[in-house]
Amino acid sequence: MAAKDILGKRGEDLAAGYLTEHGYRLVARNWRCPQGEIDVIAELGGETVFVEVKTRTSTAYGHPFEAITLSKLARLRRLAAAWCRQSDAAAGRIRIDAIAVLAPRGQTPTIEHLQGVY
Repeated sequence: MAAKDILGKRGEDLAAGYLTEHGYRLVARNWRCPQGEIDVIAELGGETVFVEVKTRTSTAYGHPFEAITLSKLARLRRLAAAWCRQSDAAAGRIRIDAIAVLAPRGQTPTIEHLQGVY
């Protein structure tokens, strides 16, 4: 596994733990279909939340949120719709969130959560 993939998995693990600690129920991780992948699908208060996680070791190349472009958000919306069509769960209210994980080597990671980014 490449260092980038290891960092990404660590960030997704941290984000999943963060969500759980904040009362979310994890529904799926790394859900895939032919159009792409959703990092985390969670539920809170009857709302299905589709979460894009971006992880960096520093902001030298920009903040992790900067990697979430409008085209990425549009793809996430299409993926969320595909999940709703394929899922047995009836998704009533949905939203798309973003989580940024800054995980500098040898330091405690920080997590930022933006709700309803799209």
